[in-house]
Amino acid sequence: MATNQHQKTDSWYIALLGLSETFRTASPPKIKHCIHCLQSILQFKPPPHIEARTHLQMGSLLFTHTKNIDLARTHLEKAWAMAQSIPNFDEVKFEAASLLASIHEQQTQLHQAKQILRKAISISQQAAFWRCRLLFQLAQIHAHEKDFESACDLLRVGADYAVVVGSVYTQALFLLSQGVLLLVDKKYGEVDPVLTSCGTVIGSYQGTPTNKESLKVYFLVLQVCHYLMAGQVKSVKPALKQLQQAIQSITVLHTEDEEASNPADQFHWLPKEHMCVLVYLVTVMHSMQAGYMDKAQKYTDKALLQISKLKILDSHPILSSFQLMLLEHIIMCRLVMGQKALAVQEISQACQVCSQNPRLFNLHRAQLHTLLGLYSMSMNCMESAEAQFNTALKQLTTQTELWQFISLNLAIVYLRSGNRQQELISLLERVNPETTHIHAHSLKAAGFYVKGLQAFFQAKYSDAKRFLRETLKMANEEDLNRLTACSLVLLGHIFLSLGNNRESQNMVLPAMQLAGKIPDMHIQLWASALLRDLYHMSGDPVRQSEGYQMHSSFSQQLLSDHFQSSQQPEHNLIHWTDGPIPPHLLQSEGASTSIL
Repeated sequence: MATNQHQKTDSWYIALLGLSETFRTASPPKIKHCIHCLQSILQFKPPPHIEARTHLQMGSLLFTHTKNIDLARTHLEKAWAMAQSIPNFDEVKFEAASLLASIHEQQTQLHQAKQILRKAISISQQAAFWRCRLLFQLAQIHAHEKDFESACDLLRVGADYAVVVGSVYTQALFLLSQGVLLLVDKKYGEVDPVLTSCGTVIGSYQGTPTNKESLKVYFLVLQVCHYLMAGQVKSVKPALKQLQQAIQSITVLHTEDEEASNPADQFHWLPKEHMCVLVYLVTVMHSMQAGYMDKAQKYTDKALLQISKLKILDSHPILSSFQLMLLEHIIMCRLVMGQKALAVQEISQACQVCSQNPRLFNLHRAQLHTLLGLYSMSMNCMESAEAQFNTALKQLTTQTELWQFISLNLAIVYLRSGNRQQELISLLERVNPETTHIHAHSLKAAGFYVKGLQAFFQAKYSDAKRFLRETLKMANEEDLNRLTACSLVLLGHIFLSLGNNRESQNMVLPAMQLAGKIPDMHIQLWASALLRDLYHMSGDPVRQSEGYQMHSSFSQQLLSDHFQSSQQPEHNLIHWTDGPIPPHLLQSEGASTSIL
């Protein structure tokens, strides 16, 4: 009799479940019909294991496909409560806990999310996959709260557990994730030991080719970012080359026949397509720091095109993060190249990406104001530049590399304004490369350049030359081409002011040549003006005429671009310093100028 009853339960349950799945997988999915089928199952008063699973399925569908989050939470709470008392029901139990925690996190009820995950982790000792997944999830919540210490502790627990269950692959993922958080938390001294451990673990991994290459790409991305955050543009080149080779290797691998034998190995860091975009992004970051603007532009075009294709299939939040970081870098390149009209359109586009995602807006607001400050500087709108930089500084609670970068640019604004001596002195005390710890090699070199510029404005030429020679030494150590060009042209200007025309020419000519390779339109304008004057003083009318023509050509290009920029509605973003981004000044994502 019991067997017949069980068979009857199976038959109606399987029929309704099958019908529900048909609706779910229809094109387009018929989610309402799917939920009706699952509701029908609950009307039959099914056994506890079926009821718990059905609550999980309904909660998952409502959470993923509807805005009825409260009802989704109710179903998931029932699934989580019931599943805990059913033996060997790990899949339903832990998936319900994970989804329920995600809902609480989305509703900023982080205490409840952490409580559920801690309880689930405490009873997941025998479920290797779920224990690892829940540890990752809880660590991520702590990271979002900027409680990096707790997040790293959880990742260490995960790495140790992965060793116990014999998963070298997942041990490496936990260690690499720890490395990411240490970088974000600026604990640079602790990153190297973690990277060394990662290298050893990855070297010993004997699993599937895709997993091995994926770990290698993750490791190399971390290594490249570590170098770039330290401003070591030359030192990073071997790691960057290895990364570019690794991504080529992984794209040709076939994953169809690769199955993880260990349950704890069933994790993926990123899909291959996302990895490709990430490698493009770090290449753009390197190109911009090194002063290869054309190369940065080429890789940005490729990456944004790839993102636009991927977003059609699956608009994963990480793609918007990648898109935003690419835009931030290409905007700075545009400003260097004298393409302000394109830059301000892309600033508007970056604002549009942020306006669609409150979390991205909070994370990147300081960067948006920094970009607007740089744009205002290039447009000679010094009051707006000062307002934007000060707004950006208010968003930052600690003296990060971005804080130092903004401060150095604000110092240049004060220098160019000419009447802000007190503010300038106070600011330069906080970013003085001789007395302040500046982690990034490139920022420290930039600090000496700003000190040199200050001494030049004060006509203290001996001090200016000393600071600029320090910049040149540091810039040459790490191939910081733009800083080299800036220092050479300023030294040329100093020697011209001192009447040393031969030495001035020895500085200005290589500056002009280097600026042409970058290309940096503003340094070319400056250098061509100096060359014109030098040739005039040396009585060389032919070269003087060439210098005049060059200077006139650069002036016309910059003036034309300046006029075009000032006429665009997006230009008015320079007045935005408070509240939400003005919607009428935003450019839609589809209007990207980088991928045309």
